[in-house]
Amino acid sequence: MSEPPLRAAILPVTPLQQNCSLVWCTKTMRGAFVDPGGDLPILRDAIVRSGVTIEKILLTHGHIDHCGSAGIFAEELGVPIEGPHEEDRFWIARLDEDGRNYGVAGKPFEPDRWLVDGDQVSVGELIFDVRHCPGHTPGHIVFHHPDSKLAIVGDVLFKGSIGRTDFPRGNHQQLLDAIVGKLWPMGDDTSFIPGHGPMSTFGQERLTNPFVADTVLSG
Repeated sequence: MSEPPLRAAILPVTPLQQNCSLVWCTKTMRGAFVDPGGDLPILRDAIVRSGVTIEKILLTHGHIDHCGSAGIFAEELGVPIEGPHEEDRFWIARLDEDGRNYGVAGKPFEPDRWLVDGDQVSVGELIFDVRHCPGHTPGHIVFHHPDSKLAIVGDVLFKGSIGRTDFPRGNHQQLLDAIVGKLWPMGDDTSFIPGHGPMSTFGQERLTNPFVADTVLSG
């Protein structure tokens, strides 16, 4: 068996058990953290154990459990931050306040690159497509690697559930539209890493998810 071009490790962090992902290009052993919300000792240990050279930090959205430590970690590693969409700027601006409320280290920062729908980001020789998927937050994005049939979807979709929309500028209909219009076309056989909990596939969620299954939305 040859080595797959992409590997990923899921590292739950913060008291909210948010799925930070370490993704890397097996050819170059260069990688990125997606949503390093906190617990930096865990993430530093993952770098050592994997032997990966971190070249950037990628963010799906601006909530404290997903990006509270992103600015701190990027400065420590000397790497840029890419994402989320600029519509989440107001969330990033309040990270210190939200950090106090949730007991998570939070420090506002300015990403090196805001991302929009249709952008691409590189990790080593891997290319991820960017999809803007608002609803949970207005600037939420998803990273998709078509060749590996893998998507990193943050808090848009979960195994058996969907993202909350009761936060400021959340929108339930936008979230449903993003799931159906942006995620389902990636293919039923696409696996996804959610922001919390276990992985699933889009096909499985179209069959069984009580919020967005085909039978639910067509009823």
